[in-house]
Formats: sequence, structure tokens, C-alpha cells
Amino acid sequence: MNTSKPLIALAAGGTGGHVFPAEALASALLERGYRLALITDRRGAAYGGTLGQLETHRIAAGGIAGRGKLATLRAVLELGLGVIQARSILKRIQPAAIIGFGGYASVPGMVAASLAGIPTAIHEQNAVLGRANRLLAGRVQRIATSFAEVSHVESRLIPKLVHTGMPVRACVAALRDSAYDGISADGPIELLVLGGSQGARILSEVVPAALAGLPEALRHRIRIAQQCRPEDLDGVRAAYAATGIRAELDSFFADVPERLVKAHLVIARAGASTVAELTALGRPAILVPYPYAIDDHQTANAHAVEDFGGAWLMQQEAFTAESLSARLDCLFTQPETLARTAACARNAGRADAANRLADLAVGLIAPGRGT
Repeated sequence: MNTSKPLIALAAGGTGGHVFPAEALASALLERGYRLALITDRRGAAYGGTLGQLETHRIAAGGIAGRGKLATLRAVLELGLGVIQARSILKRIQPAAIIGFGGYASVPGMVAASLAGIPTAIHEQNAVLGRANRLLAGRVQRIATSFAEVSHVESRLIPKLVHTGMPVRACVAALRDSAYDGISADGPIELLVLGGSQGARILSEVVPAALAGLPEALRHRIRIAQQCRPEDLDGVRAAYAATGIRAELDSFFADVPERLVKAHLVIARAGASTVAELTALGRPAILVPYPYAIDDHQTANAHAVEDFGGAWLMQQEAFTAESLSARLDCLFTQPETLARTAACARNAGRADAANRLADLAVGLIAPGRGT
């Protein structure tokens, strides 16, 4: 590594939607020889991969949205403490720039950086500017976006927007050129069901019943891999056994990218990381947004991909066994539709998103800082 290059700090924490793009950017910047540091909250101790190898500084941080008065006050105090801690860290490590990835774990570091005059940018993973990023948007120099259109952005901030796309992990990017193998006549149908890291109960309830309603000749061709909540595994397993469907079930799949490549169709929530990986690899999906997400950002994500022709949006209230069974019967007997949707999904992804975000990060650094 060229240690003459300046240090860039990343402020990230929380769910995969915030952490995966930070990991992708870290990999891209390390390849260019930059030194990196990660500013995160207590959850940062669990990170593996590239982020787990970085110089890591943990600070206090707490979410505010959707809390009661006492919990909100406690969170505000925690964020204030985090800003004080972050200012001390930044004074010590002297980063040339800092990039935040949303979520309240990023707020103290980004506020401290803006107070110290350090160049800053944030990355928004969803099609709606998140609450934490809205707090920071007026302070930063650039707002990188995953989608070409992002709601909840004040008009005065539009000049700051840069559409970089959503960076995906290196293990996903490496599979970008994997061709979509369509369904062959009378061949197996590979179905993948993802509900996030803990699975989704609605998928465990609806998908087995929907598949049971398919014609027998079609049903017996299905090979399904499904992520379920641990408490749902036995019931889902029994449902598939009763209908003779070959199923692989688990509460967590460590090899999601490889499973995505193999899938003819994916049924999933519409979180940022899931949508990014579907579009990076070009796999058709039925997206069922989590209806209680703050600002309903998953619906916005799903709409964006559906508008591109790369997925079908099914709102949870309409996601019934009967409606899903009818949709699957249609899709599985029209493989050309699935193949066309796969191509549209791939076109919606930006293969160079990590490098575009790295360009933005490097561009923040003042001339003469060793770029």
C-alpha cells in the first residue's frame, strides 16, 4: 500500500443496506492505495470482510425515529456524546475526507467532520433519502445516490446529487457476468425466497400455499431455497413435504450471491442491498416491500426497479396465496418473460458503482493532499 496517500474515513453501521456499500467502497479505495478508517457504533465489532480489517473507532449513536419521548431524549444525548467522541477521533486520525452511509451510526462522525471543516459526502442506498441522511444533507458537499431519482430531497440540495449507483460486495461484483440460464422445457425451476437476515413471516405463510396451488406437473419441477425465521422452519418444511416440493430451508444463507446466480426467479423484500444485488446480477424478482419501513422506502425501491422492467411489485396486502400462485403459473410457463425481465434488471444495475463512488470520495480531497 502507498502510505503517502491520505486517509479517508467511512462512517457506517447498522444493517446490510448501510454496511455493504461501505465495504464495497473500502475495497475500491484500498485497491487505489488509500488508507482507511471506519467510524461506527458498538455493532462494528461484528463486521467481517474488508470492513473488519480496517482501523476501527467506535462511538455512541442512537436512532431517534419512531421512539417515545424518553427514548428520544436518551438517543439525542447519545448522539451528542458520539459527536464529542468523533471530534476527538478525527483530530487524532486527520482524515482528508469522510463518507457516510446513512443510519444513525453515521451521524456523529459526519456532524463532527462538518464542524471540523473536513470534506464530506453521504451515500443514500434507497430511493427515499433516509432520516439520518436528511439530517446531514445540508452539511455535506456531495450526496451520492443509488437511484437516478430520490425523493425527500430539498430543492436547494439537488445540485449536490451525484448518481453513482449502489455499490455491491466484491463477492457479488465478481459474478456480474454470470449469464441468466432460462427455464428449459420440462426442466427444473429454481426459485429463491429471501426475507432479509431473519426471514419474513409473510413469505413463510404465503409462498408454500401458493406453490401448493400450482398444477402438479409444474409444482414437481420446482426446486426452492427459502430463508425463514427460525421459529417458522418446521412449519414451512412440513408444508413443502406435504406437496412433494423439493425445498432447502434455513434461517440464513451465507452464499446468497451464488444462489442468486442460480435462480430463475427470486421472491424477496425490497431492501437496498437485496435490490442492489438483484440488479447487479440481473435476476428477475417479485418484490414484496416491508410495509412498516420508515418512509415506506422499500416500496419506492421496488417501484424504481419495476419501472425499469426488472421486477414485479406486489404490496403485502395483495400478496396472497391465490394471487401469487396465479402470477407464478403465468411466469413459469412464459420463460421468455423471465429472461426479458432478467435483462432489464441487469440494465438497471451499475456495475461500476463502487468505482464511481470512489471517484467521488477522492474528488473531495483538496489538491496537495497526496491524491
